[in-house]
Amino acid sequence: ESAYHKIDAETAKEMIDAGEVTIVDVRRQDEYDDKHIPGAVLVPNETIADTDPEALPDKEATLIVYCRTGVRSKAASDKLVELGYENVYDMGGINDWPYETES
Repeated sequence: ESAYHKIDAETAKEMIDAGEVTIVDVRRQDEYDDKHIPGAVLVPNETIADTDPEALPDKEATLIVYCRTGVRSKAASDKLVELGYENVYDMGGINDWPYETES
């Protein structure tokens, strides 16, 4: 079974509401500061390399990854899977997120 899953915003919202997920924003700091999904941790895509991100210590955690339009979330998700994360859900872009955000 693949560790990578492509989901839409509605599915992501259901998972978040159910609890036990880590929301991962892979945009830049300024984009995150402007608007992000409540509770999201910032792990910029360009900082994900060959070492595990400090903000994501648990490789078995369920991660919901997003960026602005979906390009960086796919790249970041692929890198996280390569690092050994087992439950990576790529939500795509915050542009497609019709729910609450915070600044």
